[in-house]
Amino acid sequence: MRVVSGIYKGRRFDVPHSFKARPTTDFAKENLFNVLGNLIDFDDEVHALDLFAGTGSISLELLSRGCSQVVSIEKDRDHYAFISKVKKELGNTAWLPFKTDVFKFISRCNEQFDLVFADPPYALPQLSSLPDLVFQHNLLKPNGLFILEHGKDYDFQQHPHFMQHRKYGAVNFSFFQVTTRATSNG
Repeated sequence: MRVVSGIYKGRRFDVPHSFKARPTTDFAKENLFNVLGNLIDFDDEVHALDLFAGTGSISLELLSRGCSQVVSIEKDRDHYAFISKVKKELGNTAWLPFKTDVFKFISRCNEQFDLVFADPPYALPQLSSLPDLVFQHNLLKPNGLFILEHGKDYDFQQHPHFMQHRKYGAVNFSFFQVTTRATSNG
């Protein structure tokens, strides 16, 4: 796993081969953060939430770009242990990993974030409910962004908070926002 930009640019972390997680490809990750660079000022106090954190790859990119706080939610024991190991190695106190179920976390969370990112398993039965849950539980600050990584079989363009869709190879990102509804960029 490689960090593509920011203060940790070029740092590599060896992910165990036994992991089930499907990390976001470097190509998709780099393009995603190019888009985010136009939507978010990472120099501000940006609080981010990474749901289904997996290897922590997206959390690392957020920290590397200067997020003041990144909360990572991962249920798998081994993945959580890996994230905790990388956090300790970096010594970055802005990274707050939690070993818990995403749906339990969402239902109990009383914080709001500037950015919420979710990369659930593509076969997760509740995947299509994630945008509704994020908005029902008020996880976003005003003008906050929710980004959902998903497979090609999902189309969220009719969601009331849908903003845009981006596709990079087999990776799809749907963007949602509290206040605006824009057209799809493909």
